[in-house]
Amino acid sequence: MSLPVVNTHVHFPPNFSAYGTPSEVVAEAVAQGVRALGISNFYDQQVYARFDAEARAAGIVPLFGLEFITLDDELEAAGTKVNDPANPGRIYFCGKGINPFKEKSDAAAATAAEIREGNDERAEAMVGQLTAHFGASDVATDLDAAAIAAAVAERGDVPVEWVSLQERHVARAYQEVVAALPAEEQADALARVYGGPAKSDPADAVATQGEIRSRLIKAGTPGFVTEVPLQFADAYAYVLAMDGIPTFPILADGAPEMSPFEWPPAALAQELLARNVYAAELIPIRNATSVVTEYVEALTAAGIIVMAGTEHNTLDRIPLDPFCADGPLPEAARAAFYEATCIVAAHQALVAEGKPGYVDATGAVVGDPAARRTELAALGHSIITGA
Repeated sequence: MSLPVVNTHVHFPPNFSAYGTPSEVVAEAVAQGVRALGISNFYDQQVYARFDAEARAAGIVPLFGLEFITLDDELEAAGTKVNDPANPGRIYFCGKGINPFKEKSDAAAATAAEIREGNDERAEAMVGQLTAHFGASDVATDLDAAAIAAAVAERGDVPVEWVSLQERHVARAYQEVVAALPAEEQADALARVYGGPAKSDPADAVATQGEIRSRLIKAGTPGFVTEVPLQFADAYAYVLAMDGIPTFPILADGAPEMSPFEWPPAALAQELLARNVYAAELIPIRNATSVVTEYVEALTAAGIIVMAGTEHNTLDRIPLDPFCADGPLPEAARAAFYEATCIVAAHQALVAEGKPGYVDATGAVVGDPAARRTELAALGHSIITGA
């Protein structure tokens, strides 16, 4: 019997997303037979109540997650790359099975405000620099951060207060400035702002947005504004404060070179256990099937659950059922991903009722780890299937 389709990592509008609106994501999940769907947004979670209501009305189990960009000072000082291929010490980190509707503690509220305000300030500075650069390059625009946020809100059918701009939003806005020019002028306009010929066809919106991001927003370019990542320890504490499961998103061969932190998988398992992290996540479309298998086998053997998602953080409409870069998921990996998703669903349901979930308030697995995983996998299966 085939397992239910599940996905623990999708970015919903107003995060940059393949989908236009939150309702569109849910409708597509229904069309593709998804039984449990995990939202995993950066910076702001005000859309989660809407997702919760629409997913439940559609018969889909909503899973609540969040994603951070964090920094480990020791790894940065040592020059160790983790799951960001360009920046030593930078760690993308997630929380799964959070309770987004609980009243935050003062410390958690301060962390949430720091994340949102820091990103908003960076986006405003970035847009100011880019608008000035476009003007100096004879590509006039009066874009500002407020106008871009308003456009994002309108496209996503959400209040503008929910919008915290990402680099991808900004790149899209400036790509649209160029796209509004006569077709015969677009290549020259891009050459002026880039300081050299465009590598992408101006008619290819997705490719041009990516090139704008790499040539005008990243380090050493006219729009670059330094990120101020959250300290890893603060992100970990915030996940626990929101009743979630600290989770490490694996990049692996999604980068040009495997990072020494992540490879081999057994070494990653030891790194995660040392940090009290008992859950990991793959975005298999980035990875070869053989690599996915190696990670699943090594991490599950170490007592770390492994889930899978698709992100959907570009305009590409890939399927919501996760798959690998070179083919479908191996059956053993699919089974492991499903079991992990069941555990997250059970954890989320239990902590919402004030009961112990998969991990406790310190991040440790509750009780005997193997027995707890078995127990929660069964409970989560019943939640997802209604059995």
